[in-house]
Amino acid sequence: MANELTLGVCYYPEHWPEHMWADDAKRVADIGISRVRIGEFAWSRIEPEQGNLQWEWLDRAMDTLGSENLQVILGTPTATPPKWLVDAHPDILAYDEQGQPRKFGSRRHYCFSSLTYRRETTRICKLMAERYAAHPALFAWQTDNEYGCHDTTRSWSPEATKAFRLWLKEKFRNDIAALNKAWGTVFWSQEYTDFSQIDLPNMTVTEATPAHMLDFYRFSSDQVVSFNKLQCDILRAASPGKAIIHNFMGIYTGFDHFKVSRDLDIASWDSYPLGFLDVAPFPVEDKHTYLRQGHPDFTSFHHDLYRACGKNGRWWVMEQQPGPVNWAHHNPAPLPGMVRTWSWEAFAHGAETVSYFRWRQAPFAQEQFHAGLNLVNNEPAPATLEAREVSAEIAKLGQTPVTATASIALVFSYEAKWLFDIQPQGASWSYWELVLTWYGAARRLGLDVDIIPPDADLSAYSIVLVPSLPILPDGFIKRLQSTDAHIVLGPRTGSKTRNVQVPPSLAPGDLQTVLPLKILHSESLREDISIRGQLDGREVKAGKWLDHVQTEIVPAAVMEDGTGLLFHHANMSFFTTVPDGSFILKTLIQLCTDKRIPADILPEHVRIRRRGDVVFAFNYGPDGATIPKNIRSADGALVFGSWELPPAGTACWRIK
Repeated sequence: MANELTLGVCYYPEHWPEHMWADDAKRVADIGISRVRIGEFAWSRIEPEQGNLQWEWLDRAMDTLGSENLQVILGTPTATPPKWLVDAHPDILAYDEQGQPRKFGSRRHYCFSSLTYRRETTRICKLMAERYAAHPALFAWQTDNEYGCHDTTRSWSPEATKAFRLWLKEKFRNDIAALNKAWGTVFWSQEYTDFSQIDLPNMTVTEATPAHMLDFYRFSSDQVVSFNKLQCDILRAASPGKAIIHNFMGIYTGFDHFKVSRDLDIASWDSYPLGFLDVAPFPVEDKHTYLRQGHPDFTSFHHDLYRACGKNGRWWVMEQQPGPVNWAHHNPAPLPGMVRTWSWEAFAHGAETVSYFRWRQAPFAQEQFHAGLNLVNNEPAPATLEAREVSAEIAKLGQTPVTATASIALVFSYEAKWLFDIQPQGASWSYWELVLTWYGAARRLGLDVDIIPPDADLSAYSIVLVPSLPILPDGFIKRLQSTDAHIVLGPRTGSKTRNVQVPPSLAPGDLQTVLPLKILHSESLREDISIRGQLDGREVKAGKWLDHVQTEIVPAAVMEDGTGLLFHHANMSFFTTVPDGSFILKTLIQLCTDKRIPADILPEHVRIRRRGDVVFAFNYGPDGATIPKNIRSADGALVFGSWELPPAGTACWRIK
């Protein structure tokens, strides 16, 4: 199988005089862009007053784009309810954690639990679907825009309170005693006699019950799932066969993206490598090294994550950074060539479409400093040349095989992130850092990685990395027993029950049925405390966490005082600490050797990715780099680029 690679762009006809539209459409097509997203923030222009529907301008915009054979992705406008709707129904507003309404004046000012807003969402989505389902330019639908952006998944509103009580009532089958037992409310005299007594877990004197918090996080995620499904059901009924997409974000875990994606056809995300580098918790030295390139593993991790979310692996980049952004703490410009490299890295990880945000920089409002493919005065920005280059290279490459299943998988859990946010137990504990370190070690070895949810089938893989999974999902032990894969388990795996309690048999809970070790107690350590041990006679480093175990298994890595850091048993390995990248690298090299998986340490800033018989290489470093001879194809040929990669360089070759 093969699929066509395409470019897209985000466009806002309502921002520009109508006499510019035809020229914009012609220039978009001339670059080699074939898909255009519109409409996701246009509710106030579609319906300036309640019931006063103004579709004609959007009709003309669709017609204009279609006249250049551009395929339109039409967004439902629910991310920005208009002022008249807020004034008429203030119950649609979300509330912050301090119990204050998040007022009108920007975007995403709605609560997922508001029944009024769900009715209005149903109404506007039905009207839009009926109007445009048969339009010849319509290619796909986008639901809403960036669910959860600006920390809007969790609303602390009266509407959310009512919905949470109903959610709990259903979960515990109207048995308040079951809730009290699950939450451990006898502690600090927190017992309830009726579900109507339960409030949201905010503004308490000190921390709320962890199980109460986790159930609220689960509920909030489920509200996003049901809100998205509401829209998908309407759009699918009106236009069967048209793809439905949502654009997720980077480093955002407020809801379970795997669950939301079950109602979508294509998952997409908004890729801003420089913005994310600045706001993410990377070491200062990394922020210096990758200032204009972005971190070499952060973006690719999200590519692999959203490929796992999309139905049959279908995914896009809906918004690709083309220049400086406006929303990070600091907003540098990309290194020349980096927009091209980001585009190709997305395609290398299986993207069908890479869409640039936006066509033209806005001269007004909140995003004036956000670059586009064109400047405010309509002159091409530097990224336009790179988009043209990518378009020409797509034509040169031709159709590309679909992304094959990798040999290595990494289990990513949104629930684990929620639990660790609630009970980190140590200020230096970071699930994101742990996951990216493990993922980065595999990528440093030139390995392709699949990101999978905790309930995924493991049988297709040779090695499965589980950086940490505190709550084991149903059937997890059975899946471990039925696979030949080697399973690498990180610290705190199996350490909690589903109700955030210590397992009766101690950690790692039910894992003890297949892994004979028991954790007696755990330490969290300051970030400046280093754990040192020996693995096969070589020094290894770790930190932040240390489990003390009872077992007859001889540790593979051990501290000087005999404390085990890594244990192997049958087809499993278990870390009792947070290993650094080198420790993970050494462990992976040995496992790859045992599994006969080719693995070679790449130059520090170089990454590769395979897509069928096509191999891509990327240089994220500030200096030039050479693609190692051992990963080049002896009988293949370069499609573009060279074996000597300049900074921000990309190369592509085929394997015969």
